[in-house]
Amino acid sequence: MKYLIIIEETKTGYSAYSPDLPGCISTGKTVAETESNMHEAIDFHLDGMRADGLDIPPPLTRVTYHEVSVQD
Repeated sequence: MKYLIIIEETKTGYSAYSPDLPGCISTGKTVAETESNMHEAIDFHLDGMRADGLDIPPPLTRVTYHEVSVQD
């Protein structure tokens, strides 16, 4: 399974979340650190769900881009 990770810049670094895993978030000083931290957060989150006997939600979120021309 592949879960989408959204990474956003903040005033102090970066934050990340996965829309398919509510409450699963992470932060970091760089994009790479944030992504790595989020991978760990997802594993930890899913381990906790399993320990609590909860069903693991399937990843449903998809991503696409819309490209626009920027005119000066």
